[in-house]
Amino acid sequence: MNRSVWAGLRVLGGVAILGVIGWRLGSGPFLDGVRAVGPGSIALATVITCATTAACAYRWRAVARGLGVGLPLSHAIAAYYRSLFLNTVLPGGIVGDVHRGVDHGRAAGNLSRGLRAVAWERIAGQIVQLSVTILVLAVVATPVRSVLPLVLAGTAVVVLAMAAAVRFAPRTGISRGAHALRVGASDMRHGLLARTAWPAITAASLVAVAGHVAVFVIAAHAVGVAASTRVLIPLAMVVLVGASLPTNIGGWGPREGAAAWAFASAGLGADHGVAAATTFGVLTMIASLPGAIVALTAVLRRDAAAEPAVAPAAPGLAMADHRGRRPHPA
Repeated sequence: MNRSVWAGLRVLGGVAILGVIGWRLGSGPFLDGVRAVGPGSIALATVITCATTAACAYRWRAVARGLGVGLPLSHAIAAYYRSLFLNTVLPGGIVGDVHRGVDHGRAAGNLSRGLRAVAWERIAGQIVQLSVTILVLAVVATPVRSVLPLVLAGTAVVVLAMAAAVRFAPRTGISRGAHALRVGASDMRHGLLARTAWPAITAASLVAVAGHVAVFVIAAHAVGVAASTRVLIPLAMVVLVGASLPTNIGGWGPREGAAAWAFASAGLGADHGVAAATTFGVLTMIASLPGAIVALTAVLRRDAAAEPAVAPAAPGLAMADHRGRRPHPA
């Protein structure tokens, strides 16, 4: 399928989900979610997002180092903030990641590895998130446990596909498919599964998941959801899984749909779920604003570097000397 068509379908999917929610619940939950955002919740979300962004940047750095295109942690944090901001304000939710991969790949002199490092970093984060979701749904008694088989099946498919790629990747062959399998298997061995990589990737991903869950719990309490943290954590995990689906508009769409279903299943009301998801989205957007500063700084530096230098005077047209006389032509 053409990439532009697929991108359009993804955006339409997010629009359709939001349209159905608006049709069933009206605009009230969305407005309540926006109104619930306050200075306290903004401050907490900003601090937590700082920690989660640093953890994600560390995870990206670990993967990139395994692929031979390492980068300084400070640069990784700044680029990840910019990526987070672009993902929240642009359709699709992946534009920032693509830009991050292209920018790093060009700087490292290997565009392919730069893009692959970002892709594997995101995949690793999703696998850890799905694994934690499975554990939470299996251990905690929650009304949303019915979604566990779907999450388990999806995780198993991803993990088995990756394991098969590593185990059965062809050692020879010149076809594009054979080459892609060899590259993918090599990336997983050195970028994800290496002894020096996977512990750091796992730890960073756990920090990121905990931070995202904490921000969602803050959002739920901000809209007045009368439920304990123990009740809200499984709901937050399900919402985050829904938010990872690619059919969204800057993160909006599946997240609100998953929240409506999860909160309704828990007897807390679909409207409260949509309001909490809306507050979460607004808090995430505000907390990502440092990325806007990074993006603006990069644009200003690029514009300054692109300014044309003053052209030197042509031979024979030199300016007059300090006495006002023009030199004789040679």
